[in-house]
Formats: sequence, C-alpha cells, structure tokens
Amino acid sequence: MASGKEIRTKIKSVQNTQKITRAMEMVAASKMRKAQERMRAARPYGEKIRNVAAHLSHAHPEYKHAFLVQRESARRVGVIVVTSDKGLCGGLNTNVTRMVLGQMKSWESAGLGVDACALGGKGFGFLQRMGGSVLSHATGLGDAPHLEKLIGPVKVMLDAYMDGRLDELYLGYTRFINTMKQEPVLEKILPLSGAELGSAKGHWDYIYEPDAKSVIDELMMRYIEALVYQAVAENMASEQSARMVAMKAASDNAGNVIDELKLIYNKTRQAAITKELSEIVAGAAAV
Repeated sequence: MASGKEIRTKIKSVQNTQKITRAMEMVAASKMRKAQERMRAARPYGEKIRNVAAHLSHAHPEYKHAFLVQRESARRVGVIVVTSDKGLCGGLNTNVTRMVLGQMKSWESAGLGVDACALGGKGFGFLQRMGGSVLSHATGLGDAPHLEKLIGPVKVMLDAYMDGRLDELYLGYTRFINTMKQEPVLEKILPLSGAELGSAKGHWDYIYEPDAKSVIDELMMRYIEALVYQAVAENMASEQSARMVAMKAASDNAGNVIDELKLIYNKTRQAAITKELSEIVAGAAAV
C-alpha cells in the first residue's frame, strides 16, 4: 500500500487538474453561447441561398453553370473535412474523421480517387497520418469563422472541379443539434441536384440582369461559400458544446478520484496508528 505522503501528493495533483478542467468548462460555456449566436445568425442566409439554388437547379436559363451539370460517371471525388484545431472536446473530431475515413475507403474500393481539403488542424493531421491526398488546408481558424481564411482552400477544390479533375465534391462536418447532441454529417455539394435541394413548385425561372452568366457565376460561388461558412460555424458551436460537456465530466471524475484517494489515505493512516498502538502495547507487555 502507498504511503500517506504519496497519497497526499496524488490528491493534490488531481485537485490541480480539477481546477484546470473547471476553468476550461467555464471558458467553453462562455464561448459556446457566442458560437451558437453566430451559427444561428448565419442560418437564415444559408437557407435562403439554398432555396435560390434549388429554384435555379430546376430553371432552364440560356447559360448552364458547370456546378449544375450532372456528369455521366465519377472518376475522382473531393471531400472537404471540417474539424477543430484543438482537442479536449470528447469524440467530436473522432466521429467525423471516422465517418469520412469509412466513406473514403468505400470510394477507393469502387475504384474512385479521392482528394481532400482540411479545414482545422485535427482533420489535417488525420489526413496526413492516413496518407491521403490533401490539395489544400487551413488551420488556426480561431473561435470565430472568417470567410477570408476559408475562401482560398475551398477555391482550390472548386478549381479542380471546374477543370474536370474532380467529378463530385462532398462536405463533412459536425452539425449542431443542441448542447448535448452533435452529429457528424457528410453531404454532397457538387454537382447541384434539384432532387437533393428540393423541388420547386411549378415552372420557375429568374430574370437575369445584366446577363445570366454573370449572375449565375457569382451566385454559385456565394452558394458554396455560404455552405462552407455555415459548416464551420456549426462545427465551432459543436466544438465548444462538446468541450464544455467533456470538461464537466472530467471535473466530476476528478472529484470521484479525490474522494477515493481520501478514503484510501484515511485507511492507511488508521492502519499506521493501529500498528503503532499495537507495538506500544506489545512493548509494555514485554516489560
């Protein structure tokens, strides 16, 4: 059995760890509220531009953008993986990377090549460890999504799609449901499909000014940017929620460990006192 001094040292160490986890829980709770506000503020724009894209996919303008053209067969697939830069957030990153890895294996078994874009340090490290083809990446995104940091890596994937080097493009991230629940999702973003976006009621079309090409080209870029920005915002809200829950569980577990160590310490101390008393009684009896 460990000595009383060793147990006291261990109790002190666990108490120091508990202070850190409690502080991280409070910081994550504060950041979580801000992240949720940003995510909810971005949702109306994302839903509206999805609605416009759905109408456009059913329309018949004189100009057809490459994002709207269905390709006969896919030879190479691109995937944008959105993760966090930091850990200590439970299984958040593990769940989305495991889902992406399973899908990549199924693509490769079907004879498809896979290129990836990593948004977040954890996803970038994961893709490097598994030896994936990473065309672009962005790390150090901070606590708030900034579109200027996302445009560059995403444009590399869009250029590859426009050049015909990619035939399909997917987006993998963690969708925020509520504080206690977040789910990993992998959705297809290119080519745009009217069936997936939702069917428009009746025959729908727009009047384009100055011309269809200028408007649709700009709209398609804004559509993809909105999807990626919303995914990053959802992932950041999920990250802070998962970190708060994980740190709360860590603090509670630390409290349980401290209680168990105190019980062991008291038993050890009582055993030492009993032994000393027995030795004194035995010595007195011998005298």
